[in-house]
Amino acid sequence: MMKRLFVILISCLWLAVPLSAQSNKLIRELESKRGALQKQIAESESILKDTKKDVGSQLNSLAALTGQIEERKRYILAINNDVEAIDRELNTLERQLRALEKDLKDKKRKYEASVQYLYKNKSIEEKLMFIFSAKNLGQTYRRMRYVREYATYQRLQGEEILKKQEQIRKKKAERQQVKAAKENLLKEREGEKTKLEAQEKEKRTLVANLQKKQKGLQNEINKKRKEANQLNARIDKLIAEEIERARKRAQEEARREAAARKKAEGSQSSGTGTAAKTNSKPLEVYTMSKADQELSGNFAANRGKLPMPISGAYIITSHYGQYAVEGLRNVKLDNKGIDIQGKPGAQARAIFDGKVAAVFQLNGLFNVLIRHGNYISVYCNLSSASVKTGDTVKTKQSIGQVFSDGTDNGRTVLHFQLRREKEKLNPEPWLNR
Repeated sequence: MMKRLFVILISCLWLAVPLSAQSNKLIRELESKRGALQKQIAESESILKDTKKDVGSQLNSLAALTGQIEERKRYILAINNDVEAIDRELNTLERQLRALEKDLKDKKRKYEASVQYLYKNKSIEEKLMFIFSAKNLGQTYRRMRYVREYATYQRLQGEEILKKQEQIRKKKAERQQVKAAKENLLKEREGEKTKLEAQEKEKRTLVANLQKKQKGLQNEINKKRKEANQLNARIDKLIAEEIERARKRAQEEARREAAARKKAEGSQSSGTGTAAKTNSKPLEVYTMSKADQELSGNFAANRGKLPMPISGAYIITSHYGQYAVEGLRNVKLDNKGIDIQGKPGAQARAIFDGKVAAVFQLNGLFNVLIRHGNYISVYCNLSSASVKTGDTVKTKQSIGQVFSDGTDNGRTVLHFQLRREKEKLNPEPWLNR
């Protein structure tokens, strides 16, 4: 019984050995996630260019710099979260180490007691006297087994002490490794904070220059607002037309199904009534065909996982909705989507499987609408389009090259929108950043 107890005890103790691998895995996972953000920052930094003196270029540079600052803040936040995760891991390791050291101390105490006992009863004669002084044969056998099991117990105790000492050594090494990872992380955070302070100082300087040019700034904002209104009006019109086409497709599908039922049931009047009811649906309702319903469901299921609609390095320079530009008086923006700045040569790419609903030009630039069931993604400001209306596209397929403005240091910005029927959506929660 005693032997079995010690075997079980040893098995339980060995379960603690892989804990070192768990800490290493945690550190690798944190480094991997942080590495992706670090790469994004490094790439987006290369997008920032020297600014020109005109208001339009300075305003664009302010947007790019603000986007880069947001990326760096996001990275610093990720570092803070990683530091907290490592602190939790260190606390766990400290508790495990204290438990191991307490266990080791207890085992040493028991081992010392057993050694002292054996020392007092060390001679063969004493053991033999203990065995043969038994009153009967059964007691003699039990005493022989006791002497043998006690010797085994002492040997196991010695082995357990050695194993426990090795576990403590590994646990201390693991703790040291996690502490080193934390120290490196804290140094990296300080470096990022220094860069962030420099960029925020640069931003304040840029804002101060723009404040001195309030009239020109207001004219530039009005110009951008007029262009945006013109673009959005065209998009709204094309989406309304696409909704109407989808409604008619769904009606035609319903009519065919009703006709098939009528034929099967032999009920002409029932089929006519069903068709009349279907035709009475209001035009603004996006009545979907079965194929559209399936595609819509798949699209919605991928919320937060959709790829960025631009290839290569990027910065989000303008977010969705209405907001004031920090530091500038009376400068309010109303974005129906998001603006994503990339490198010259960047490609616009489909965020999901779908069908091209429209390709149109405005002010010499191409714009593409792709339907994904009752969702529609919109890609604007393209110098060329590699798809045409009616084409079927796949996720991440290139649909055209984003326009690079040669008069503004090759500034390359994709304007991206997302709609559900006629409802305008904030694209950012849908994208995997």
